Amino acid sequence: MFTVAALYHFTRFPDPAALRGPLLDLCLAEGVTGTLLLAGEGINGTIAGTRAGIDAVLAHVRALPGCAGLEWKESTAADQPFGRMKVRLKKEIVTMGQPDVDPLARVGHYVDPADWNALIRAPDVAVIDTRNDYEVAIGTFEGAVDPQTESFRDFPAWWEANKARFHNKRIAMFCTGGIRCEKSTNYLLGQGVEEVYHLRGGILKYLEEIPEAESAWQGDCFVFDGRVSVGHGLAEGPHELCHACRRPILPEDRARPGYEHGVSCHLCVDRTSDADKARFRERQKQIALARQRGERHLGRAEG
Repeated sequence: MFTVAALYHFTRFPDPAALRGPLLDLCLAEGVTGTLLLAGEGINGTIAGTRAGIDAVLAHVRALPGCAGLEWKESTAADQPFGRMKVRLKKEIVTMGQPDVDPLARVGHYVDPADWNALIRAPDVAVIDTRNDYEVAIGTFEGAVDPQTESFRDFPAWWEANKARFHNKRIAMFCTGGIRCEKSTNYLLGQGVEEVYHLRGGILKYLEEIPEAESAWQGDCFVFDGRVSVGHGLAEGPHELCHACRRPILPEDRARPGYEHGVSCHLCVDRTSDADKARFRERQKQIALARQRGERHLGRAEG
């Protein structure tokens, strides 16, 4: 059984590049896999490994400048959910493309999972899902507005086009682990919205703490690792990933027209060219050959 830790922390890193090498070296030494992003605004990512390995990496991260208060969410996976370890330098640890957004300055009101249901069921509250369209498609909170955005970078434009719908409403926002709401609530406060709330710890914390019988969550929650989705109690969900479009599908979707393993699914078969599909087929061929040799395709460590 593998321990999976999802983490983020906003802080000032004057030289994130200097942090990359030691962090990657430790992860490799401890057999930890996943992805960690470093930027001037902090750290974000999900990692998996043994209990001891995860503890070692978390201790290292907590010792980074301004990270003593790091919080993270843990779950488990029966199989290793990542093929390799990546530590990447980015301009933002979650990309919104709004240079004036600063979660360290102010954010919305945090709402604990135990108080979330009462808030989102209040008649003067509009609930907005800040995640991408393919995430929302497999699960969301009852009554939540789906902006149908393809990426978080699209959220500001969606808000500008739709803000009149939410006049005189309190706004409650949520995302997978909370990081996107740190930025989106700061953004709305900057746009003059007076009362903005967000779910502390995100959907993952809610599913961990709130019993299914009392839950306002409907469906499963997409996660960015090999488990693809989780449900109540953070149990692994039924979804798998289409390796062409990276969208979640159900096992029964393999029987739909247009499905070809690693090449296309019903969601993307009409969105890729013949050249794309040929490239995907060649990739699948190389994966199969690597498996026959007992190797992991693309399994090397990467920064």
